[in-house]
Amino acid sequence: MVKLVAALYAALMNLPERPMKWAQSQLSGGRLGWVFVGPNLAIFAIFTFLPIAFDLHYALTGGTQLLPGDRPYVGAENFASLLDCTDHFDPNSCRRDLFWHGIWNTLAFVGLQVGLMLFFSLLTAIVLNGRIIGRSFFRAAFFYPVLLSPVVVALIWKWILQREGLLNAAMEGVGATPVNWLLDGNWAFFWSVFVSIWAHMGFYTLILLAGLQSIPAEINEASQMDATRPFRHFTRITLPLLMPNVLVVLVLGLIRAVQIFDEVYVLTGGGPGSATTFVVQYIYKTGFADQVRQYGLAAAASLLLASVLLVLTLIQMKGQGGGKQRG
Repeated sequence: MVKLVAALYAALMNLPERPMKWAQSQLSGGRLGWVFVGPNLAIFAIFTFLPIAFDLHYALTGGTQLLPGDRPYVGAENFASLLDCTDHFDPNSCRRDLFWHGIWNTLAFVGLQVGLMLFFSLLTAIVLNGRIIGRSFFRAAFFYPVLLSPVVVALIWKWILQREGLLNAAMEGVGATPVNWLLDGNWAFFWSVFVSIWAHMGFYTLILLAGLQSIPAEINEASQMDATRPFRHFTRITLPLLMPNVLVVLVLGLIRAVQIFDEVYVLTGGGPGSATTFVVQYIYKTGFADQVRQYGLAAAASLLLASVLLVLTLIQMKGQGGGKQRG
């Protein structure tokens, strides 16, 4: 019985042998490689390039019809509608005021979240790179939130921050007045930034920690022998050698922050009002959640967002290339 199973298994594994030998004899040079990458390219085209083409079609057509053939061509009208403002610094003067509220909220979120996350990630990486008690435990603890789903993270913090949540219960325990954290625009925005940093900081800390550990020990030992002050050692030696990692963290953080949606949508739903409405949520709301679904506006907004992400990706690629050349 065992021999029969082994023979059947061997025959099954040898089935591709003859077709592959034939392909190898018929295809010369690098053409054989296309046989292997072809299926992957087909899947990539179906689930990446085809949706992009549909997105472009919807952005150039109007109406509320879902089927592409039922949508009339309107050219750049959707883009013009999104960009139509008397004063771009005043969202209320724009034709699509919610879109511009989303843009300015996103810009404020990106500036605060990325700046603070870079600072705290670098500080945490420096501490975890030192000789501290329980270093392995703290490294795992800081990375643990990265393993959680964004929805789970948001639900945990919503349970903590709601009116009858854990934080208000603790405040009442010490005699303080409870606060409606998620019903005040400023506090809701603050907690959106905080929760995002808490959820993702471990990933960027790991990147910076790897950069710190890649610095040759001889350099640090020579600096100690010269009695270099810690701050001078950090600014003149550590930080320049860490800059490629800092650039990666900065660009990846920017890309993630611009696309913020999951945590904030579950935590605040974009409210109160439009205080935590960001660009991706505007796209979702316009194309899928509103009673009158404006697919063209949502597609145009997504293409504008994609252009920003493309620029950030090119910056990252150029920065990595420059770092390799310096190395």
